[in-house]
Amino acid sequence: MSRSSPPSSSQTGLHPRLDEVVRRHLKSRWRQPVRAHTRQAFQALIDRLKAADRLVLDSGCGTGVSTAGLAYRHPNALVVGIDQSAARLGRAPEFPDNVVLVRAELADFWRLMADAGFRPTHHYLFYPNPWPKPDHLKRRWHAHPVFPDLLALGGWLELRSNFELYVREFERALSLAGIVDAKVVSFSAGEPVSPFERKYSASGHRLWKLTVNLEAQK
Repeated sequence: MSRSSPPSSSQTGLHPRLDEVVRRHLKSRWRQPVRAHTRQAFQALIDRLKAADRLVLDSGCGTGVSTAGLAYRHPNALVVGIDQSAARLGRAPEFPDNVVLVRAELADFWRLMADAGFRPTHHYLFYPNPWPKPDHLKRRWHAHPVFPDLLALGGWLELRSNFELYVREFERALSLAGIVDAKVVSFSAGEPVSPFERKYSASGHRLWKLTVNLEAQK
């Protein structure tokens, strides 16, 4: 396995525009049209979503290795792995019957789920693209216009990253939304949840985890 370098950035602390950007998104509804392929994927899945007693989301699931692991952790739930890359999803391993993989744009899929009233019990964001350059702030999920919809999904939210700044900014964005009991810890990946976590751990990266019960905020 090739070793990797941790994300590097000229940004040394929370982005100076973070509060401004997050507050603006919290006050307005994002109205960009939903992409057709994501709407079609959602409609193809909606009957199965309705039939499920419990829903778990693995957002940005890559090849679906993490999704399969979550399915064993949540055997009584429908575990939905979502990724925008058909190539990555095409390398998915065998997985249990309670897994479904979906090719979709995350921001659009989250909005469709929130608007339809689907509420996962657990939502996992494992190693999202860190977008470390300061100019890319608005591409980070906590500073993206979809952030209020992500929060509206509720459930137990778990974010993992090898970029501490991303996790600290996410924690700050949550606090701006009135969510102040998020927990951030550095951890050791004894059993990596995904190929990314395995690679980062083997490369000696420091790993970070944020957890919060969004249901407790309602």
